[in-house]
Amino acid sequence: MSQRLTRFLRLSAVGAAAALCAALTAGPALAGGGHDDGHGGHGHHVKTLGELAAQHHRYFGSATDNPEFVDQPYLDILGDQFNQLTAGNALKWYQTEPQQGVFDFGPGDQVFNFARQHHQIFRGHTLIWHNQLPDWLTSGTWTADQLRAILKNHITQEVKHYKGKIYSWDVVNEAFNDDGTYRQTMFYNILGPGYIADALRWAHKADPKAKLYINDYNIEFTGPKSNAYYTLVQQLLADHVPLDGVGFQGHLALQFGFPDLQPNLQRFADLGVDVAVSELDIRMILPADDAKLATQAQWYSDVVKACLAVRRCVGITIWDYTDKYSWIPQFFPGQGAAHPWGLNLEPKPAYFAIRDALK
Repeated sequence: MSQRLTRFLRLSAVGAAAALCAALTAGPALAGGGHDDGHGGHGHHVKTLGELAAQHHRYFGSATDNPEFVDQPYLDILGDQFNQLTAGNALKWYQTEPQQGVFDFGPGDQVFNFARQHHQIFRGHTLIWHNQLPDWLTSGTWTADQLRAILKNHITQEVKHYKGKIYSWDVVNEAFNDDGTYRQTMFYNILGPGYIADALRWAHKADPKAKLYINDYNIEFTGPKSNAYYTLVQQLLADHVPLDGVGFQGHLALQFGFPDLQPNLQRFADLGVDVAVSELDIRMILPADDAKLATQAQWYSDVVKACLAVRRCVGITIWDYTDKYSWIPQFFPGQGAAHPWGLNLEPKPAYFAIRDALK
C-alpha cells in the first residue's frame, strides 16, 4: 500500500469524528446493536463504507456531479458513507477551459470543497479524454507544435490549481480501442502515441506529489485491450515516465459475466504500479428482480474482495452511489439499477454485500 495513500487517509481524519482515524487500527465493525439503513444507522454506530475500507488502508468512494448538490438527502449520504470523492464531470476539459486560455475551476472547487469539509480524499478526473472537449479545441486546425503547447498548458494550469490538494489524477482516459489498437483521437492522430508520456511528465512537473493514472473500461477482463495497457505500462516504466497507477473503470453488466478481475489487477500490480477500481457500477437488463439484485450484490462483494486481495489495490470508487442519478439509462436504454442505493436513496442488497465484504 502506498505511503501517500496512507497519509491521505490519516489526514482525512484530522478534525473529523474520531471514528475514521480509529478505523485505521480498529477491529471488525460492530455486530448487531442498532438498525443499519445505509444512512448511518441508529443506536450504536454502524461503520460507514469509508471507515470499513480505511481499516484495510484503502478508500471506498463515490463519484458525484454538481447538479446533485441541491439534493440535501443525497449529500447527507455522500458526505457520510465515503472516504473518497471523484468529480464526475467538473474537471473535464469542456468545463475547466471553455475558451482557450480561460479557465473555470468553480464547479471543480465546489466538489473539492465538499470533499475537504467531509474529510474525503479527492481524485482528479480527467485531464485528457476524447469526449467532452470544448468546441474551440475540436473545431481548430492545429499543427503538432500548437496542439502540444495547448495540451501542456491545459494540464499544467489544471494540475497546479489543485497542487497539494488532490491524491491522484486520471491523466489519460480511454486511450485504446477494445481490440487493443490506439483510439484515433485528435491527440493520437496529431501527436502520435507519445502524447501519453508527455502528459504524464507535464502533470508530474505541475504537482510532483500527485499520483498519476491512466484509466479505461473493459480492461477488467484479460484480453486485447488490457494486454495493450500492460505493454504500455511496461514501456512507460522502462522509459522512466512518472506513472503511478492504472484505473480499471469497472462498468460491468450482469449479462456479460464477471471478469477475471483479481488476477488482472495482480499482474499490473506486479509491474510495480498501484491499481484502483475507478468507476464501478453493475448494470442489469430491466426490470430488476430479486435474483438479479442478489447476483449484483455478489458481484459487488467479489469486486471488493478482489481489491482487498491485491496489496497494491488502493481503493474502489462507485460511479455515483444511487440509481437516482445514474448515467446508465441514458447510454444503455433498457438497462439500469446499477448502483448500491436505489432511486429513493434506499440501500439495496449490494450495499449490504459491500459492507460485509469490507468487514
